[in-house]
Amino acid sequence: MELRVLRYFMTIAREGSITSAAKKLYVSQPSLSQMIKLVESNLGTPIFNRSTDPLTLTYAGEKYIEAA
Repeated sequence: MELRVLRYFMTIAREGSITSAAKKLYVSQPSLSQMIKLVESNLGTPIFNRSTDPLTLTYAGEKYIEAA
C-alpha cells in the first residue's frame, strides 16, 4: 500500500467527497476517482458507498482503514 494512495483514501473518507478531497490534495478529480477505482479493482470490492452524500465507507473500506 503506497503512502500517497493511503493519504488520498483518508482525505476522501474525511471530506466525504472526491471533489473536495481533490481540491485539498491539489490533484484532479478524475485522477483521484481513477485511483479509487484501481484500489477497488485490486481489492475486488467497493470501498466507498457512492449512493450516499457525503460518501461513506463500506465494510471493506472500514477494514481497509483499519489495516492501514
